[in-house]
Parts: sequence; structure tokens; C-alpha cells
Amino acid sequence: MSRIRVLVADDHTIVREGVVALLRSDESVDIVAEAANGVDAVEMALASRPDVAVVDISLPQLNGIEIVRRLAQQLPRTRTLVLTMHNEGEYVLHAVRAGAWGFLLKDSASQDLLKAVRELAAGRKFYGSHAAGVLTEQLLQPNVSFDDPYRDLTDREREVFHLMIEGLTTKEIARKIDVSSKTAENHRGRVLAKLQVRNTAGLIRYAVKHRLLD
Repeated sequence: MSRIRVLVADDHTIVREGVVALLRSDESVDIVAEAANGVDAVEMALASRPDVAVVDISLPQLNGIEIVRRLAQQLPRTRTLVLTMHNEGEYVLHAVRAGAWGFLLKDSASQDLLKAVRELAAGRKFYGSHAAGVLTEQLLQPNVSFDDPYRDLTDREREVFHLMIEGLTTKEIARKIDVSSKTAENHRGRVLAKLQVRNTAGLIRYAVKHRLLD
């Protein structure tokens, strides 16, 4: 029987190490990558092609929902489990709509995490009791809308968005994503225009309002 290849992404070292240690206690699990930010998580996933990616929502550079969306598009055979402390219903819905196969709160029992990884690896979805309740409520009230806070930003623009709210200058962004300063400036301009804000301060207010600030 082949082992379940798992990637774990969480920016809190102690939490990430705890999750990794728990998963390694199951002999059927093989940890193939650990990431502390969203960009590394996506790059490591593309390189290692795990069966299951366990990701937090609040990650620097790219948040967990964006990771879910990218992996669903680029690695459809990798099933993503969101493991987070955020219990707001909109996070559950955004994660599921982005392509998450599972959703668990961090205060769930250890056995739930192990079961979730096994279920996802077997091609079955797994939602903790809280997430299941949110999804059931959405079925009962389908008119409640939770729009994508990123709107129509491209993948690159979403990355620039997070670098901007982290306070990086245009030159720093250019170096970070390996483009010219002019290209970085163009990306910045499109981010501001698409989100209908005037400057970085307005962008930060937008991020806070839509809970996109890590």
C-alpha cells in the first residue's frame, strides 16, 4: 500500500511542527514538504505533487483560500484540506468554492485530522462538524452571497496585493517576483484600480474589511 504524501503549510512554526508530528505518527503518511508562506506552499506543491495539502488560511504572501484555488487549477489530483482557527462561515464557503476537499478547525480532535487526511487521500471529502453545519445552512439559505474579495485579480495581481499590504515598495516587489520595476508598478496600478482604492492605505483598509490581512 502506497503512503499518503502530504504537504503542510502554516506560518506558525510550533503549530506546523505539531501538525507534522501528529501526521507522522501515522505510518501511512509521508510528509513531503513544509511551507511557512503561501508562495512557498504553491511552489513546493508543484514540485512535490502531494496527495494531500494541509493549509492554514492566514499565511503571508498568499492566503490559504488562494492556495486552494491555485492547487485546484494546477494540481487537480492534490486534495486540499484547510486547517484553521477561523470559524466564520464565509471562510468555509470561500474554501469550498475555491476547491477545498476538506475543512477543519484547529481545535478539532487529533483523530479528526488524521481521518481527514486519509479520507481526502482516498478521494472522499471531509468537513468537520462546524464546516458541515455552515454548508448545510447555505443549502437552506442559498440566497446568502459571499463574493470573492479578490474580485477579478489575476494570480500575479493577487500576489502583488499581499506584498503591497505587507508594506513592500515597488522596487522590493519587483525583486520579490523577479520583474522590472515598471512591470511591478503596472501590477500595483491594476490592483488598486480593480479593487477601487486610491492608495496602499486604502488597500490595507480593504484587506482588513475583507479579512485578507494576515
